[in-house]
Amino acid sequence: MSDADTLFERIIAREIPADIVHETETTLAFRDIQPQATTHVLVVPKKRYRNVAELAAADPQLLADVIGTAAKVAELEGLTENGYRVVFNTDAHAGQTVFHVHAHVLGGEQLGHFGRYSGEAG
Repeated sequence: MSDADTLFERIIAREIPADIVHETETTLAFRDIQPQATTHVLVVPKKRYRNVAELAAADPQLLADVIGTAAKVAELEGLTENGYRVVFNTDAHAGQTVFHVHAHVLGGEQLGHFGRYSGEAG
């Protein structure tokens, strides 16, 4: 892992502003600047791991904290009644662009199988 700070580390350090939704001792949740749904919040652990597999192997409790924060974000954003999605992209072919593990909390509208609902069956 590079010694260079990731974008998320700079947000955690408050060097870059973000619209923070929720914070715990171990996690930070903030709005995505390029939302893929009506509600799109990122949940990051404050300690950096490259992806969810690395986090799960190294610190299962911290992974549980990330999932717990995602659930709290869903509650705070009013998503629990109609449903929401929690997504981890793992590495470049899956669309991960910041290599600091993060969960996407998506909701607030009807979602399709992977992304926004297109109105088509299948």
